[in-house]
Parts: sequence; structure tokens; C-alpha cells
Amino acid sequence: MSVKRIKVIYLLLLTMLFITSCSVNPVTGQNEFLLMSKQQEITLGEKNYSPSRQAQGGDYYLDAALQGYVAGVGKKLATFSAQPDLPFEFVVINNSVPNAWALPGGKIAINRGLLMYLEDEAQLAAVLSHEIVHAAARHSAAQMSRGTLLSLGVMAVGVSAKEKENEEIVGLASQFGTAAWMAKYSRDDELEADYYGMDYMAQAGYEPEGAVELQETFVSFSKDKATSFLSGLFASHPPSMRRVEANRIKAKTLPSGDRGRTRFQAAIRQLKKDELAYEVAEKAKKALKKNDPRGALSSLDKSVDIQPDEFSFWVLRGKAWKMLGDTVRAERAFTTSIRKNPNHYSAYLERGVLLYDNGDKIKGIADIKRSHALLPTAEGSYYLGNAAMEQKNYQRAKAYFEIGAKSSENVGSRSRARLANLNRMISPNKEP
Repeated sequence: MSVKRIKVIYLLLLTMLFITSCSVNPVTGQNEFLLMSKQQEITLGEKNYSPSRQAQGGDYYLDAALQGYVAGVGKKLATFSAQPDLPFEFVVINNSVPNAWALPGGKIAINRGLLMYLEDEAQLAAVLSHEIVHAAARHSAAQMSRGTLLSLGVMAVGVSAKEKENEEIVGLASQFGTAAWMAKYSRDDELEADYYGMDYMAQAGYEPEGAVELQETFVSFSKDKATSFLSGLFASHPPSMRRVEANRIKAKTLPSGDRGRTRFQAAIRQLKKDELAYEVAEKAKKALKKNDPRGALSSLDKSVDIQPDEFSFWVLRGKAWKMLGDTVRAERAFTTSIRKNPNHYSAYLERGVLLYDNGDKIKGIADIKRSHALLPTAEGSYYLGNAAMEQKNYQRAKAYFEIGAKSSENVGSRSRARLANLNRMISPNKEP
């Protein structure tokens, strides 16, 4: 097939896609290209909401009232959105990094770390309404649709790629396609979320200046190159003076409203009480990375003294004792963590690996399976693959090792080695 004919077919395919996949943005009323239905978005969000929360620290559980408060503000704002019928959910994540995010279908999360940088309910409303617009305007679906379009382009180029230069084109196009699926929101998406989010704020009775102040704070932090911000909120929501000025102009068109400072400060009282405990725990994490378990334990003693019910502190204590070779204390710390919070994967995984490596494979695998059910991980997959190998269930083992092999960590290389050996065992005569 000639290159010219391929290009014609590709153009025809694009034309058909545009004709059949043209949708109206529920927020702006503008036509846009979408390959995903509303129900598909909802299903995608529901499927990924729990594992996304698990991977980022799990739900903040020490103050149920705070969860209820944030959810209440979010649901109030969502009633004014362009898609109030979406199954909106709002949750506080147990993570110190200042961040907030939205999955398709209205599944929204805000880290406790970001709450600590806010002053009042109006600023909280600015964060949540911004994320609500991302969901209501189907920004993620639009990104994924563009990624799919680029992938089709890769396929078209790939058919005709017989020369080395064509192979290079394929590789480059593939990179662009992957990036499109994982990219941060565009500048237009961010401005759109700010603009319409402020409308939702005003309709809900909040002071629109809260959105201006929020962006001013973020710009200030970005100039100071605060690494926690740069790696968190700014990764997907880059601040700019353009956004600040746009918010100022928008705010002048909206009525003044409630700040809700007293309510907000009361809601985050427990977070402020525990602030030092989390700060010291961050020092412990750094100590562990520097192979200083005793320094980590010294810091964690202070964290636990302030907030003994935070499960993550006990996970870190277990890791420190494990590094010191004290498996008894390590297991005890992991068990304490599970008792504090039985709904997070990390302590099950850590205790399971500890038990397995020390000869108690039955109990170890039981823990790893519980961890895997909450969040499949590369490390958990590696150990489950080993267990499947011992049971001579080679197909299951292969599936687990394939998951583990995707990791860039040491467990990834171990999984790839086991996978290679397994493939040679299954097909000994097959050429590599």
C-alpha cells in the first residue's frame, strides 16, 4: 500500500471520527471532539477513585468531621455546576503534599497538605469549584480523545514505516501519543476552570476574591520554588500571573459573598494540632532514604508522641526497625499500623514481605493478598508471582511478574529476571 493511499485513508478516518464524535461542552456550550461517552467517564472515575486514593496516602481518617465538612462544601458547589447530576464525591487525602485533583465523572480529592495553606472556606470553595469544572467540562475525556487521535496517527505512519527515518517518526509520534494521555491540563482548561468555577462560587454565596488570593499564593510559592508545591499542585495546575489577572477581572463582575473563616479554621483544628507531627515525619522519611534508621526513629518518637493514631508513622517505624534487623519490632510496628487503619494497603504489604522473607510464607502471602486487593503494586505482584511459581501455576505467575516488571525500581529488574526464566521454562526451544 502506498504512502499516499494511507494518508487518504487516514484523512477519511479522521473525518468520520469528527463527524461521529462531535460533542457539546456542557460548561461552555462549544463543540469539541470527544470519543468517550458520559457513562464511560463515570465508570472510569469510579474504577480509579479508590486505587488513586490508596496510592496517594489513603483517606484522612483521624477527623471524620473534616471529611464531612469538605464533602458538604463540595456538594453545595456541585449543585450549581453544568452537570449537577454527576455522581460527585469529595474526599480529603492523607497526604502532606499540597494538591487537589479530579477524575472523570466528578470524583474529586484534596490533600490535607493543601488545606493547611488555605485561610477560609471561600478559598476552599475556589479549589473545589475549579476541580468541579474540570469534571463537568469533561477536560480529562478531551485529553484522552486527543491522545487516541494521535495514536491513530501513529498507526497510519507505522504502516508505511519501512525506512529507518520512518521508524524514527513512529517513535517520536508514539511519545507524543503517550504524553497526550498523561499530560497536565492545558492553559485554556485551567483558565476555563478558574472562570466558571468562580461563577459556581458566587452562586453558592462565596466571596470570589478567594479565587484571586488562591492564585496569588500559588504564584508566590512557585517563585520561591517550593518543591512540595512544584511536585504537587503545580504539576497539573500550573499557576501564572495571567490566571491571577483573569481572576481579578472576573471577580469584579461578581457579587461579594461569605468568607467562612471561622467555620474553616474550626474544621482544620485537628490538622493544625498535628502539623508538627507530620513535619517531623517528613524528616524521618528523609533519614530512611539516607540509610539512617536510628535518626528516623528519633523523629518518629516525636511524631507518635503528638499523634499516636496516625498509621503512617507506624509504617515508617516498622521500616526503620527492619533496616536495623529487628524483625520482631518491625512486625509489631506494622501490626500496630494495621490496627490504627485497616483500610490502607501499605502496612499489609510491608508486614507480608517481612513475614515471607523470614520464612512464614503462608501468613506473608495472606497479608500481601490483602494489600493487593486494596492496591496492586509491583512489589506485591513479585511476591504473588513467586507464590504462584511454587504452586506451579505458571500462567498466573507470568501475569504477576508482568505487572512487577513495569516498575523502574529494583523489584522491576527482579520481576523481569523471573519473567525471562519463566518464559524459557515454558518455551525452552523458542529463540530469544
